[in-house]
Amino acid sequence: MSKESNVEAVDNLAKSYEELANEVGKVIIGQEGVVKAVIISMFSRGHSLLVGVPGLAKTLLVSTISEVLDLEFKRIQFTPDLMPSDITGSEILDEDRHFKFNHGPIFSNIVLADEINRTPPKTQAALLEAMQERSVTVSGQRHLLPDPFFVLATQNPIEQEGTYPLPEAQLDRFMFNINLDYPSYEEEVTVVKNTTTPQDYSLKHVLTGKDILGFQRLIRRIPITDNVLEYAVNLVSKTRPGTDRASVDVNNYISWGAGPRASQFLVLGAKCHAAIHGKYSPDIEDVQAIANLVLRHRIVRNYKAEAEGITEEDIIQKLL
Repeated sequence: MSKESNVEAVDNLAKSYEELANEVGKVIIGQEGVVKAVIISMFSRGHSLLVGVPGLAKTLLVSTISEVLDLEFKRIQFTPDLMPSDITGSEILDEDRHFKFNHGPIFSNIVLADEINRTPPKTQAALLEAMQERSVTVSGQRHLLPDPFFVLATQNPIEQEGTYPLPEAQLDRFMFNINLDYPSYEEEVTVVKNTTTPQDYSLKHVLTGKDILGFQRLIRRIPITDNVLEYAVNLVSKTRPGTDRASVDVNNYISWGAGPRASQFLVLGAKCHAAIHGKYSPDIEDVQAIANLVLRHRIVRNYKAEAEGITEEDIIQKLL
């Protein structure tokens, strides 16, 4: 592809992002940073985990994004008695007494895994293959998932009753861990006004699945200079305790650092962050802008950090 058409494609991506964010903003008041993070992860072919207390419109955000994108959407409500086959599907006997695969709700473009930490690890693990390989294996048969495919999971904070912490392997499959905070006073006034009076939102489809696949390919074609790429890899390697690059804080407060997938997501996320802001190549500021989202769920604090109230964000901030 010529340089001119790549430049045009990046301009088109930035314009599409604006349209998408504006359309979602008709329903979701505030939370601009959250909306931006979810869109970046989708354009980068990644999955997102939305973490926040109940009532912060996590589910509404995902369903609104799926409505604005012309994609198939399924919601799975995670409960303690949910089985892996309730997600992936199972084989059933048809009328001719032959086994037929009955597709589960995972066979969709956007899958909302609602309250993912309310189901035991055995069922959470049903998503591992789907999120990484974009396929499901049942009775030795591999079934491909539709493309594009995104898992957007919501989670209430771990400290709440009746939840199961997500294993590290599961967390690592998510490109971003996005924290939702309470709205500001002014935003909450607007939310209450809008939700307690009759409202008629007519949302229009902004992008199709084909458009998104095109953007995903474009993100990978965006050039990145060696110094920015090395900065991203260096940042990730600094999170690993007991290694040459580890800082004093990391050795003191971290028991486990981020793996190579974090470096890949930092580079892809930085490329997309640059593109939606109309830049044709990412710089170090783009890596820093998404560092928290990529790293906070990939580093594991030790007991000393918990005792001293040191958060993952504190450590990442010092590394930056």
